[in-house]
Amino acid sequence: MGQAKPFRAAALIVEDDASQRDMLCMLLEESGYDVIQCESAEAAERVLARAADALCLMMTDVQLAGPMSGIELAYVAKARNPNLDVVVTSGRPLAQPLPKGAKFWAKPWAALDVLREAEIAQQS
Repeated sequence: MGQAKPFRAAALIVEDDASQRDMLCMLLEESGYDVIQCESAEAAERVLARAADALCLMMTDVQLAGPMSGIELAYVAKARNPNLDVVVTSGRPLAQPLPKGAKFWAKPWAALDVLREAEIAQQS
């Protein structure tokens, strides 16, 4: 008989800057998350289509590779999983509103902010 694997929270990181994406993934993996990473909203949308309910947290930049923005992706994510903790980041002010329940973080954000958000998302 096999042993059950302990539940690990899952996060989706959507960032076209490889160094920022790698840093976010490292922080979340060290916090006990399984991490899926994408550089475009279109790739993330495919992940959400098949696994939105398995995710606890999605962090996305506003400006991404491809035509869809992180703000548009936030709406898709919240539509697929209204309980998903969604964080949208940018170095510029937002040009349009976020979906209800999504959070905005201005860049630069601190690693401690990511760790705190990871803990909040796991408890939700």
